[in-house]
Amino acid sequence: MKDQHMLPVVIVNGLHSEARHEVVEGLLSEAPLSVALHHDLSTAEQGYVRRTVRDASGVLSSGDAPLLNDCACCALREDLVPELERLAADGATSMAVVELWDSVEPKAMAEVIAAGGRGLIEVTSVITAVDPALVLPCLANGDDLAEAGLAAAPTDGRTVGDTWARQLEYASVVAVVDGDTAGDEDKALLRQLHPTAPQAASGSPELTELALAGFDVESAGAGQHPACALLPQEAEEAGVSTLVWRRRRPFHPERLYDALEDVACAAARSRGRFWLADRPDTLLSWDAAGGALCVENNGPWLASLPDAAWDMVSPMRRAAAALGWHSEHGDRCQHLVFVSPGLDRDGLTALLDSCLLTDDEYRAGRAAWRNLPAAFDALLDPVH
Repeated sequence: MKDQHMLPVVIVNGLHSEARHEVVEGLLSEAPLSVALHHDLSTAEQGYVRRTVRDASGVLSSGDAPLLNDCACCALREDLVPELERLAADGATSMAVVELWDSVEPKAMAEVIAAGGRGLIEVTSVITAVDPALVLPCLANGDDLAEAGLAAAPTDGRTVGDTWARQLEYASVVAVVDGDTAGDEDKALLRQLHPTAPQAASGSPELTELALAGFDVESAGAGQHPACALLPQEAEEAGVSTLVWRRRRPFHPERLYDALEDVACAAARSRGRFWLADRPDTLLSWDAAGGALCVENNGPWLASLPDAAWDMVSPMRRAAAALGWHSEHGDRCQHLVFVSPGLDRDGLTALLDSCLLTDDEYRAGRAAWRNLPAAFDALLDPVH
C-alpha cells in the first residue's frame, strides 16, 4: 500500500486583497501541482458562500456552501476541511493554498484545519499578504467592518484596524508586495508591528520555501493570548517607534479610565496586559488600533490561583509567568507596547505613569485598593 503523506496546507490571508491575490498566484506558479481554494463570503446575503478551486491555469471547480446559523464563516469552516480532505485523498495535489476572504482571521481557520483532516492534511504556514503602503491606512481605520462591507456575519462588531492587526500578528510569514508608493516609514512600521515573522517578496522561491516550513498551531495560539503573547521589543527606525512600557505597580482605576482615550489614540497600534488595583486577581488585556480600544477580562493571574490549579494551565503560560515572576506580585504586571510613526514616547510614558497608584496609595495596601472607584465596572461587567 502506498504511504499516505499529509497534504501541506498554506493559509494566505489579509485585508489587502490585491496583494493577497498576487501572493496566491505566485505560489501556484512556483509550486507545481498546487491548487488554491477560496470561499467568497460576499454572496452571504443570498444565503450561501461560493467556493472556487483553481490551479495556475485557471478554475478547476466551483460550488456553493449554504449558510449555517446566518454565519458565512460557519459555512466556510464546515466546507473547507472536507474539500481539503478530498484533495489529499486524490493524491494529485502537492500543496493546497487556502486564500481566506478579506476579513476572515487566520487563527480560527488554522485551528479548524489542525483539528480536522483525519491525518490527511497539515498547516505548514500562515502567510499574511501585505502592501506596505496600506499598513498605516488599514491600521488607523476605526470603521466597523460592516461599514466597509467586510462583515463576516450580521453580528460582526470588529473594526478594520483591529482585524488587520490580528491578521498580521498571527502570521508565521509576511509576504510583501512592494509597490512604488511605499516609503521607508511604511516598511519600518511593518517590521516593528511583527518583528519575528520572516518577510519574503511575493512570487519569490523564498516565499514558497517558507510556505512549507511548518507551523505549530498550539504555539501560535499561545502567542496571541494576552498572558504570554510575544510582544515587540523597543525599536526606532525611519520615524517609527516601538515603546515598551513595563511597571509592577497597579493602575488607579479611575485615573486610567479617564486617560483611556488619550492612551488609545497615542499610537497606531497598542496591545498588552495590565492590572487594576481594585481587581488585583484579574488579568486584563489591552488591544487598540485606529483609536478603537478593546479591554477584556482574561481570567485570573497565575499568582491568584491555588497551587493545585496550576496543572490545568498550559506549560507556555507557566513558562511566561516564571520569566518575570515578582516576589510580591507574582506574574501581575503592566506590559503595554505602542507602535507608531511620530510616537511621543516621553509624553505617553508620563501619562501612563501618572495613572499608577501613588506611593501613599500603594502603601495603603490591597484592602484599601479594593475600595477605590470601580471605574471599569461598566466596561468589564456590562449589564445586558
